[in-house]
Amino acid sequence: MTRPTPETLAHSARRARTVTEPAGDADHTTPPRAAAPATPAVKPSGPVPVSGAGSLVRSLEALGVDVVFGIPGGAILPAYDPLYDSSVRHILVRHEQGAGHAATGYAQATGRVGVCIATSGPGATNLVTPIADAYMDSVPIVAITGQVARPMIGTDAFQEADIQGITLPITKHNFLVQNAEEIPQVLAEAFHLAATGRPGPVLVDIPKDVLQAATTFSWPPTLDLPGYRPTLHPHGKQIREAARLMSGARRPVLYVGGGVLKAGATESLRRLAELTGIPVVTTLMALGAFPDSHRQHLGMPGMHGTVAAVYGLQKADLIVALGARFDDRVTGKLDSFAPDATVVHADIDPAEIGKNRHADVPIVGDARHVIDELIAAVTTEQKAGRRTDLHDWWHQLDDLRERYPLGYDEPADGTLSPQYVIKRLGEIVGPDAIYVAGVGQHQMWASQFISYEKPGTWLNSGGLGTMGYAVPAAMGAKAGRPDTVVWAVDGDGCFQMTNQELATCALEGIPVKIAVINNGNLGMVRQWQTLFYEGRYSNTELGTHKHRIPDFVKLAEALGCVGLRCENAADVDKTIEAAMAITDAPVVIDFTVGKDAMVWPMVAAGTSNDEIMFARGVRPAFDEDDI
Repeated sequence: MTRPTPETLAHSARRARTVTEPAGDADHTTPPRAAAPATPAVKPSGPVPVSGAGSLVRSLEALGVDVVFGIPGGAILPAYDPLYDSSVRHILVRHEQGAGHAATGYAQATGRVGVCIATSGPGATNLVTPIADAYMDSVPIVAITGQVARPMIGTDAFQEADIQGITLPITKHNFLVQNAEEIPQVLAEAFHLAATGRPGPVLVDIPKDVLQAATTFSWPPTLDLPGYRPTLHPHGKQIREAARLMSGARRPVLYVGGGVLKAGATESLRRLAELTGIPVVTTLMALGAFPDSHRQHLGMPGMHGTVAAVYGLQKADLIVALGARFDDRVTGKLDSFAPDATVVHADIDPAEIGKNRHADVPIVGDARHVIDELIAAVTTEQKAGRRTDLHDWWHQLDDLRERYPLGYDEPADGTLSPQYVIKRLGEIVGPDAIYVAGVGQHQMWASQFISYEKPGTWLNSGGLGTMGYAVPAAMGAKAGRPDTVVWAVDGDGCFQMTNQELATCALEGIPVKIAVINNGNLGMVRQWQTLFYEGRYSNTELGTHKHRIPDFVKLAEALGCVGLRCENAADVDKTIEAAMAITDAPVVIDFTVGKDAMVWPMVAAGTSNDEIMFARGVRPAFDEDDI
């Protein structure tokens, strides 16, 4: 195909401007961190006559917003008129779900608040899935929705939906703006709530007549959030008790969750780990928080975690949980999880502590402050001569790592191995890129076979497990960090849910790269059918192999992208390198792989971590007396 020029691709981005990189070192060893707009991004200004819509746009500018993702519609349309002349770049998506996931990807990649905009009714309800996704994964986004005029609320007016009520359980907070004068204050509060404490989504619903009303704009507003005071600094007594336990445990593990990334605490984590010598496991949401290559990293725990990480947690006598929530994918059958472990649980959200597993030492606080104070307290313990000997513990864990490394078998039928594709992708592209995964087998393989050395380089939908996340999230990540290579690793099922956003990428000049791991099936569901339903493959074949419907190469070209296909191992490297050489258009690669590959190791849902399977029919041989 003839590729459009960069000028053509960017034609619709009329007011596109360079998006600033997140604060930190050029190689992003300093992780992105959500920043609350405590200081206005513009100079204070006195009252200026504007409409409510004008006040909304000026508030976004004052908050330092550089890009929003959205689609106009009747109720939100008044806001789009002042947006036409704004410094804020608007990216016109093809579906509101794409706007929400793009805002999430932007926020995850940059550490800043992502913003999406939709109209009332179906526009707003199409944001429900990405809002729920952001809520589960603690991602700071602000969703701005239009609403029918105030006199029409409650009358079942055209395109009316109670989006405030609908999203109440899946937002950190939400607002229904009642008059135009309060717009600056509501926006400032929304951004503050989204970015501080435990980050999360906030919704701002604005009736159309409020957007049209005459008002004045001044900045900065006064925040009025009397009940909102997140605890940042932990209690000293709890820190000292945790340090005492860490200095005496014989089988300790640092269980690291996504909260460490959110807090920008990765460098502190490394210092704590190296100071104590304690093994580290990082959850799916925390990949990159601790270098995969580090000697002390056991890998990812949980359903598809490494044998060493799963057994390390299971047999620990002390678990120090940092910004993690003991979710079911990590614990397996909860009442059999880590039966001999004392638990230190540190989290900024007090509701998480003790929710699933009793915490012997609860610590409420920001992960960076918690870890920094633990370092000081452990140093004091060590100076007093209190330091445990972990030689035997490491001997046992190293033996497990050596006997049960991550690996895979080549397909017996000669088809392309999906694990090989993903492994080579990570090796060729390298650790500086951002990798965004959909949900399913390809997500697990991407977590296993790509090495994550730096924070902010792995984005995925962990809590909600949202198919369709990858393409729009990659778009948002690339918009936020345009100088960074962004690869989405997607499945043929996930890809068909939101691939229309590639048209947005093509027209807006956002050259993401998509590796479609095309096994012709809903792969993870098929794996469960193989293992638990006697191979009865009910409604999991997609037709992308047998009928090549759709043809992903032709589809990519129709959406303004470069389409490539790879069907054998000999072509994998040169196909990836060809995609890397293209910088002026989005690229989609159809990696046609075998349908029978499975994700191993595996702890079946509802079973104990003690029942981990290294491969089908293979249980790890483990001498309980050693532990």
